[in-house]
Amino acid sequence: MTPSLIAAFLWAVGANLAAMLPSRSNHWPAALVLIATGVPLLGWLTYQNGPWVGLLALLAGASVLRWPVIRLAGWMRRALAGRSS
Repeated sequence: MTPSLIAAFLWAVGANLAAMLPSRSNHWPAALVLIATGVPLLGWLTYQNGPWVGLLALLAGASVLRWPVIRLAGWMRRALAGRSS
């Protein structure tokens, strides 16, 4: 098992532990930290293990961080709708 895969598994465990903790801010600070650490980790994982493993890790990360992905999709949809008018 490569070091990047071990780091990705540790990231997933940390993400699940962060989700279990009670939070008044709806977990956004934890999500920002997970995004900031997950993006370089995803690049490292893809570099060491190939694009298919990287794609699987991207999908797994998007399922863990689904609200930031949903917010980004809504922002992009509004930006594109405003541009086409």
